Order: sequence, then C-alpha cells, then structure tokens
Amino acid sequence: MASAPERLFFEDLQVGESFMSGSYEMTQERILSFASEFDPQPFHTDPDAAQKTFFAGLAASGWHTSAVTMRLLVESVPVAGGLIGAGSEITWPRAVRPGDLLRVTTTIRELAASKSKPDRGFAVLESITLNQDDAVCQTTVSRVLVFRRADV
Repeated sequence: MASAPERLFFEDLQVGESFMSGSYEMTQERILSFASEFDPQPFHTDPDAAQKTFFAGLAASGWHTSAVTMRLLVESVPVAGGLIGAGSEITWPRAVRPGDLLRVTTTIRELAASKSKPDRGFAVLESITLNQDDAVCQTTVSRVLVFRRADV
C-alpha cells in the first residue's frame, strides 16, 4: 500500500497502486440521521419496523455508505485539484449495520492521458468498502479526472 503524499498528480499514479483509508464507525444515530433526511424508508429509519423487512434489521442507506466511502476516499487519495468524478458504477453486496467500522481500499486500475487537454488525464479507481470483518459492503469503479503537473 502506498503512503499518499500531500497532493497526487497524474504523473504520481501507477496502475496497480493501492491506498488504504482510515476507518469510520456507522453508529445507529448516524444511520437514522442520514436516512431521515435523505432516504426515509423504514428499514433505514425505524429499528423496530426494519425487523419485518428484507433486511431483518436496521440497515444503512446505500447512499450513506457511498457518502462515507467518498469521505474516506478523499482522505486517503489526495488528488491535486480534488476527486472530480467522470462516472462510476456502485454495487452494495452487503448491508451496513449499526456498529460496522468501514474502511476503503482503492486501487488504480487504468490511467489515460487526455488526448485533447494536455493538462489532465483520467484514472479508473476501484474502491472496495469493507467492514470490520473484511466483508465487502460496497464496490465502486470510478473514472476521475486527474491534473498533470504544470511543468509537464
């Protein structure tokens, strides 16, 4: 795993390079708060009602998991100019539950210099969000814009 420098430019990245984030605890309070505002469905907002749903208990919204993943990704892969998305695919193979401790492993899968704009390139990042038991809770494959150094 690479130790991330202060800011990463296109030239700093290598296909196959991986980064590991810190962790984030998904408490019941956080799950309920996020869901009540952004995804108000009983399996995300009501622990008792959630028992009678597909999830058989309170589950974090997938969008909450995505938001936490993004935070951890930004903290662990400090791309110069920010992580500017150019499309992604997300899957949620396992529900996130209260008490889960999430972390993200991100691997660079592809790099391509822009053909029309010499100041940038694109990276394809595969981010795997794991819980404390190493169970995969989310996978994301994202295409992001990455700036080149000005002196290149």
